[in-house]
Amino acid sequence: MFEKIRSEFLIGKVPVKQNCLDGRGFALELKQDDKSIKAVLKAKCNIEMKSFEIECEKDFDDDDLFFANGYQAWTTTREFSKKDKFDGLIKAANINKFLKHFAGLSGDYHFESYGEEGKFHAYTYCYFREKGEKEIKLYGSRSERNGFTIFAVDMKDDKFIIRKDIDGLSLKAGQEYELFDIAIIEGGMDEVMDKYFFDFVGCKKPAIDHLSGYTSWYNYFQDINEDIILRDLNGLDRASDEVNIFQVDDGYQQAVGDWLLTDASKFPRGMKFIADEIHNKGYKAGIWLAPFSAQVSSQLVKDHPDWLLTHNRNGKKMLGCQGWGGAYTIDIYNPEAREYIKHVFDVVLNEWGFDMVKLDFLYSQCIEPRNGKTRGEIMCDGVDLLREACGDKWILGCGVPIGACMGIFDACRISCDASKNWKFTLAGNLSVNALVSSIRINCENPSSQNAIINTIFRNHLDGRAFCNDPDVFFLRDININYTMEQKLLHGKINSVCGNVLFVSDNAGDFDEERIGYLKEFFRDKDYKVQLAEFVSDDSIQLDFVENGEEKTLIFNLKTGESNIYDVL
Repeated sequence: MFEKIRSEFLIGKVPVKQNCLDGRGFALELKQDDKSIKAVLKAKCNIEMKSFEIECEKDFDDDDLFFANGYQAWTTTREFSKKDKFDGLIKAANINKFLKHFAGLSGDYHFESYGEEGKFHAYTYCYFREKGEKEIKLYGSRSERNGFTIFAVDMKDDKFIIRKDIDGLSLKAGQEYELFDIAIIEGGMDEVMDKYFFDFVGCKKPAIDHLSGYTSWYNYFQDINEDIILRDLNGLDRASDEVNIFQVDDGYQQAVGDWLLTDASKFPRGMKFIADEIHNKGYKAGIWLAPFSAQVSSQLVKDHPDWLLTHNRNGKKMLGCQGWGGAYTIDIYNPEAREYIKHVFDVVLNEWGFDMVKLDFLYSQCIEPRNGKTRGEIMCDGVDLLREACGDKWILGCGVPIGACMGIFDACRISCDASKNWKFTLAGNLSVNALVSSIRINCENPSSQNAIINTIFRNHLDGRAFCNDPDVFFLRDININYTMEQKLLHGKINSVCGNVLFVSDNAGDFDEERIGYLKEFFRDKDYKVQLAEFVSDDSIQLDFVENGEEKTLIFNLKTGESNIYDVL
C-alpha cells in the first residue's frame, strides 16, 4: 500500500511542502486496494501546485522486470532490470542550461531524471514481470486529461512511486482535483491489455486495421518534387495487390507552418493533383504536417507573431523543435490560431482530397505548463483540437505523448525515426541529414536500433490504443548502410509488431526477389506476440505466432545478426 505522500505547492509566492492527507494547503482522499488507486485533492486555499507523489515499498529481485513506457512516441521504451541503466541526454548536453534545453526539447529531461542504475520511470501505464514468465501486473491511468501520470521505480532501494506531473496547476479554495484513477490488473499479456485499454480506458477498435505502402521521407527528406512522387507511385505497380496507402511527407510546402503555400517549383500542378493521382492507383492518399510548428523563416511567423508560444521565464518565443533551422510553436488557446489550424485541415482533407494526415512534432505544444494547466491537460486539449479539425478522416500521430491520443488517433508511431544507417559509420555517401540522424543526442532522435526496441516492446498497443506504426523498413541498396540480413530483420519485426508498414524506396528499381520481400512484409497476416525479452545485453528473443505457426526470432541488436532466414 502507498503510505508516503510528498507534495510541493505555492500559496501566493510562498513555497510549502505537505506530506500528509490533511494539511495547510489541501485535504486528500486516497482510496486504494488490490485493484485500484484513486486520489482526489481538495484545495483549502488558492494554491499553485508544483509536485505530488505517493510511495510504497516493493521488493525487486534480479529476475524482476519493469516496463517503462517512454514520455512520447519516439522515446525509448522497453523492460528494465535492476542491473540496467537508462541514459537520457548525452553528457555534452549538460554543459549549460541552454544546451540541455535545446537538446532535450523532444523529451522530459527538464522535469525528470535519467542515468542511475536501477531507476526508471514510465508514462500513463507500466507493468511488472518476472523474466521468462508471461504473467504481468499492470498499473495504468484511466486518462491523462488532468496531467501526465508517472510510474517510477528504484529497484536498488525497493521503492515504487506514482506521481502526477502537476507543475503549473492552479487551484482555487474549495476546488477538487482528481490526481489518480489507476487500475491494477494481473494476468496474461493479452488479457491484461484488453482489460486496460478496452474496459478501463474505454478505447474502441481503431478505424485502421492495416496499412501498407509508401512515405517519401526516408529516401529524399525534403528534396521531393512532383516527378519523384509520381515515379515512386508508379514504382509500386508490381506490388499493388498489397499496397493501400501512399503518403507525401515533408517538402511540398514553402515552409513548415505555411501548409497551404505549396512550393510551385516542386509541385507545379498542386497537391490536389497529387492526391488525385494516388487515388487513380486505388490507394488512400496521405500527407504529412506538423500542425503546431512554424518554421522561424515562415510567412506565418512574420504575419502572426502573436499566435506563438512564449517561455514562462522570459517571455521570448519558444522553440518547439530544432528542425528546419528552428521552429516556434503555435498556441492552441489563441482563437485565431485555432481557426487557422482548422482551415488548414479543411483545405487539405476536403479541397485537396487527402484521406489521412500524419501529424508530427505534437509534443511541442506541452513543453511548458501554462494558463494554470498541466502539460498533460494541454496535450489532451491539442489532440482534441486535431480530432475536431479532421472529423472522421484518418489521423496518424507522431512525436506525441501516447497517453494523450490513446483511443483518439486512428494510428500512431510507436518508435523514433528509423535511421538510414543500422549503426553510425563514416563510410558511404551520406547526406547531412543521415549523418546527424546517426549521432545519439537523446532517447528520441533517429535510431534504427531504438526503433526496433520500441516496436517490439510496444507491440501490445496495436489494435487497442490505435494501429501501430513502427516506422519504415528498407529494401533498397543505394543511399543506405544496411546488410541484406539487417533489412529483412527490420522488415519482419515491423510486420509482426505493427500494422502501418511503410517503405521510402523506389520499388520500380527492385528486382523480382525484392518485390517478393516487399509483398511478404506488406501482406496482412494473423500475428500474435507471445513473449519478447532481452536474453542478453544486446540480444532480443521474440516468440510469436504467424497464421497459426509458432516461430522464434533471435537477433543481436548491435550487429543485426539473426536467424531471420529460418523465420521467413
